[in-house]
Amino acid sequence: MIRFERLGKRFGRHRVLKGIDLEIERGHRVALVGSNGAGKTTLIRCLLGEYLCEGRVRINGLDPRSHRREVLSLVGFVPQLPPPLKMPVGQLIHFAADLCRADPGRMEGVAARLGLDLDRHRRQPFVRLSGGQKQKLLIAIALGRDSELLVMDEPAANLDPEARHIFFGLLAEKRDAAMLVSSHRLDEVATLVNRVVEMDQGAVVLDDRVADLVDMSSRLRCRVGLLRPEPAFARAIAEWGFSGDREGLVWAGWVAGPDRLRFLGLLSRYAALLAHIHLDEPVEGAS
Repeated sequence: MIRFERLGKRFGRHRVLKGIDLEIERGHRVALVGSNGAGKTTLIRCLLGEYLCEGRVRINGLDPRSHRREVLSLVGFVPQLPPPLKMPVGQLIHFAADLCRADPGRMEGVAARLGLDLDRHRRQPFVRLSGGQKQKLLIAIALGRDSELLVMDEPAANLDPEARHIFFGLLAEKRDAAMLVSSHRLDEVATLVNRVVEMDQGAVVLDDRVADLVDMSSRLRCRVGLLRPEPAFARAIAEWGFSGDREGLVWAGWVAGPDRLRFLGLLSRYAALLAHIHLDEPVEGAS
């Protein structure tokens, strides 16, 4: 599916990518992780044919620069930074659907599942949407079409917890596609993937398969107890859609299965306050 051979990239005297050899097959869901500046975004741009580079890049045997239209027809892409497009939302959906010969209705359906009110925003310029709304629309365009490869750069960074849960469920429906998910934090994407590729200073320093046990469409019922009320904790957990009792000591809500590490990371910041934590996956058919 994807093959990088001795891939290198320089900007002036700075060598950003240093002879990367890597293969990704269909069904591989790869977390591309590393600190800022490790070379992740540059690798993705070489993959999409945006940069001239040393070595070879192939997607299904095609060079993404000399066969740009054919390659991009295979790829659903969610960028880290939304482009500054002034095109109205409705027009953008139809433009994107025409480019990849897709049904705009499918893209609109995905947007609706993510909670984006297209009737309200259809005539609004894309650039005027909020960060979360832009991310939902870009995900809808990428996932609301048939694609053999999904390339996503920090795809859920601006999504609220409910939208993240729906996003994970949408990914679960794309099991046959190859996925490359870039993030600077492994805990953000660990449960989405079955392979981890870590980059550092332009080189691959780890390439490992990981357990593929989490149902991406699952949810966990969660209950958190505190030793004393804490306004900062209340604000943080309310962003996850949790509700608390009158005293602010017991909080209950739902966490998307693939978000469990991210949620536990939040709780770790308040470890000294925690009295108890219960995370349960509801049994199918139980009330």
